[in-house]
Amino acid sequence: MENNLLPIGSLVYLEDGTKKVMIVGRGIVVDDSDTESEVYFDYLGCPYPEGVDPENALFFNEDNVDEVIFKGYSDDEETRYMKLYKEWENNLDIKKKKL
Repeated sequence: MENNLLPIGSLVYLEDGTKKVMIVGRGIVVDDSDTESEVYFDYLGCPYPEGVDPENALFFNEDNVDEVIFKGYSDDEETRYMKLYKEWENNLDIKKKKL
């Protein structure tokens, strides 16, 4: 599966969302209380323009993005990161959490 995640700083609307979300992290691993195991999400986001609030972190996946409002900065480091991310994702022993 080809996976080209949006760069950090991208602004999106999530499915059924009415508020912009800024992507501030990718490949987020968390403990899932439903399965009592680790899972991962494509993205960590925060409400825009308020910013990061640790009590209200937004975890979501590529397929939860309804519309891209702004695509964040991308350079050679981003290209390298995506190569390493794909390798990391292909070697994971944990599942992606479906929302």
